[in-house]
Amino acid sequence: MKAIVWTKYGGPDVLQLREIDKPTPSDNEILVKIHATTVTAGDSEMRRMKTQLAFRYLMRLAVGIRRPKRITILGMELAGEVEAVGKDVKLFKKGDQVFAATGFVGTGTYTEYKCLSEDSGKYEDAILAKKPVNMTYEEVAPVPVGGLEALNFIRQGNIQNGQKVLINGAGGTIGTYAIQLAKYFGAEVTGVDSKEKLELLQSLGADHVIDYTQEDFTKSGDTYDFILDVVRKTSFSGCLKSLNQNGHYLIASPGLTQRIRRRRTRKKSTKKVIFGAAKPKIEDLLFLKELIEAGKLKSVIDRCYPLEQTAEAHRYVDTGAKKGHVVIKVS
Repeated sequence: MKAIVWTKYGGPDVLQLREIDKPTPSDNEILVKIHATTVTAGDSEMRRMKTQLAFRYLMRLAVGIRRPKRITILGMELAGEVEAVGKDVKLFKKGDQVFAATGFVGTGTYTEYKCLSEDSGKYEDAILAKKPVNMTYEEVAPVPVGGLEALNFIRQGNIQNGQKVLINGAGGTIGTYAIQLAKYFGAEVTGVDSKEKLELLQSLGADHVIDYTQEDFTKSGDTYDFILDVVRKTSFSGCLKSLNQNGHYLIASPGLTQRIRRRRTRKKSTKKVIFGAAKPKIEDLLFLKELIEAGKLKSVIDRCYPLEQTAEAHRYVDTGAKKGHVVIKVS
């Protein structure tokens, strides 16, 4: 079968199309014929091994010190069809259409087939469910990572009806879902991103939009009950100043400085600084599925590439210009 193999750390050209053996499911596994997967900014960072310094050494220990060794195929979410099941599988059958997050340990969706455990939710951060009936494979492929992370962040904000929410980096993988989820929970939403994405943010339900190249929201005097900083390109003190008392400031990918300053903030303020990581849950994926089937959540697809052009997809994601999601059509 075809696969995009990750041969070394670096630019998009380190991703090479290869022929590898097709996997065989064990007794508690299903074999999925992958129809679609995605390229996220996280995939790009991992490819280059340009993650935050605090985690880079640990990442290299997990993946490979000098080159990818333990993980050689990227991609952490998929949509596809069950082609075969192990003898102990009870929840799925051949022909079921599914979507899944594989988790860090189970990466490897840039390929035609992948085995997943029926009990994925019990191991690491992999989860698996039958896909919504009203989405294509391409539309549903980004939900298990972007959708789940957005839901987790929005819930951590403890949003109440009528509260004011600002999402910094609202036009990307997480932000496009976060806008819709914040509106679902009754918030007044301000989306911050580049000028080219503002119309998109409004179409997703944002009440207000800000072009970050023209205006610094931390200097406007407006305050919010919850600030979700997806891109971490604003000042810590500026965001705190823009937060109401007892408000929540969530940093999706905090650095060492933000971690230190959070400790100080705890001692001096009623404002809460929180960080985003949380283990995905199958019940959350099913909740998103319900919203999708009710017409309350949609995916924004910027571009689709065939599997053979995965390197080109990474090259586009590296520009930072993508709106929503970049999808790989596998079959």
